[in-house]
Amino acid sequence: MRTQKFGASIRKLVDKAITAKRARYECPKCHKLKVKRAGTAKWNCRSCGAIFAGGAYSFKTEAGEIAARVALEYAKE
Repeated sequence: MRTQKFGASIRKLVDKAITAKRARYECPKCHKLKVKRAGTAKWNCRSCGAIFAGGAYSFKTEAGEIAARVALEYAKE
């Protein structure tokens, strides 16, 4: 982070979020490391052109993974 305004723990959390935001993720469709953030909670695969909804700063969130697991359980029934 560029500023010393906040405490160390806050700076570490912000650095972690910014690093996750700028990282590339694996596309669930084409399995290439080409998914980048296009906007708040919007992620694009630059290889196959797929568009995904995810977290604001990371491609997958804990809440999203739990929701997907619950949906799969209900789909099996």
